[in-house]
Amino acid sequence: MDAATIGAVGTIVVGLAAATAALIGQRTNARATHQGAVMTGYGGLVDNLQEERDTLRRERDDLRAELTAAYAELANERAERADRAALQAQIARLETEIADRDRQIADLRRTTP
Repeated sequence: MDAATIGAVGTIVVGLAAATAALIGQRTNARATHQGAVMTGYGGLVDNLQEERDTLRRERDDLRAELTAAYAELANERAERADRAALQAQIARLETEIADRDRQIADLRRTTP
């Protein structure tokens, strides 16, 4: 083989080695990029889940506050009902006393000339 042939074969071998190295480098880079994208995607999912959890916690706390207010309102209504029942009992007692007084007055009218 003469020097020109050896030089040409050497150039081809070097070109193939460079192409192989570039291909391996590109695959490694693509794999690293893919892994980075996966990690970024995973981080995004974690962030989304944390935001959703925080939102659900706020909604739960709001619902608990509404429930507490509803219980307070119910207790108020029960107290009002108890007050109303006591007032109705007092009204009934007073009406009975008034009716008794009316009878006593009527009896007195009949007995007085």
